[in-house]
Amino acid sequence: MSQSAYAAAGVDIEAGDRAVELMKASVARTRRPEVLGGLGGFAGFFDASALKGYAHPVLATSTDGVGTKVAIAQALDRHDTIGLRPGRHAR
Repeated sequence: MSQSAYAAAGVDIEAGDRAVELMKASVARTRRPEVLGGLGGFAGFFDASALKGYAHPVLATSTDGVGTKVAIAQALDRHDTIGLRPGRHAR
């Protein structure tokens, strides 16, 4: 999806980038050695090797707004699939 398509859907990418910049210092203060990677992307990774029952456990977390998913569901008058994606991220 092009940036203009995001904007047409009501997504302000520049505002999101500014929000990340504004929170970087606060987030950095919460960093632990187990954190893998940095701030940005759609997911964060945490080395969960303290969970001894697994070979190399990594906890992946993500946040994702409903944004265009709701707009598409409304346009199609089909709302039964909106909540499926977050559950599938966990697989």
